[in-house]
Amino acid sequence: MSRRNHSARPRQPDASEAVLRIIGGQWRSRKVSFPEIEGLRPTPDRVRETLFNWLQGVTDGARCLDLCAGSGALGLEALSRGAASVTFVDRSPQVARALQANLQLLKAQNAEVITAAALDWLDARPTDESERFDLVFMDPPFRQGLIAPLCALLESRNLLAARAMIYIECERELTLPPLPSDWQLYREKQAGQVSYRLYERLSEH
Repeated sequence: MSRRNHSARPRQPDASEAVLRIIGGQWRSRKVSFPEIEGLRPTPDRVRETLFNWLQGVTDGARCLDLCAGSGALGLEALSRGAASVTFVDRSPQVARALQANLQLLKAQNAEVITAAALDWLDARPTDESERFDLVFMDPPFRQGLIAPLCALLESRNLLAARAMIYIECERELTLPPLPSDWQLYREKQAGQVSYRLYERLSEH
């Protein structure tokens, strides 16, 4: 958990950083910086706005998981809008350090950052019912075949609440692999070169 007190005074990003704007909630219009490294694609403002409109009534109080977190755009947006907690997972130490710094800047007390490959972290998780997530954000690197194994591990490791919502963002041309049978498509849309979908898990356990 990020619990250290640091000044909330904004700093200027350097040449190797890009800027993300939080678009809703308690941190609306706050800007945070993140590393500008190859393959890191923050979910665009317009897509985030649409997604969180879909999630009205879901985000507040939700236990969230942001896989392949990158800039942390989705998890930070969820925290801003009242999520109970967010676990950010990313394999890049540089990305993880930036996420920690941004959580400290925003004085977020209900988030943790894990430096690990998403597949490895999921595979190592205990199947503990108390650790189930209500809302999962999944925006893995494009063209690496990660969606199917990530979805399978979320189910096999018993990490999802019975009525969990799962967001998947991927390259537009990708035909999604078969997903778990109790995941029902709730909404879908495209923006530029990106397709994004929200699934609802319909399970009794």
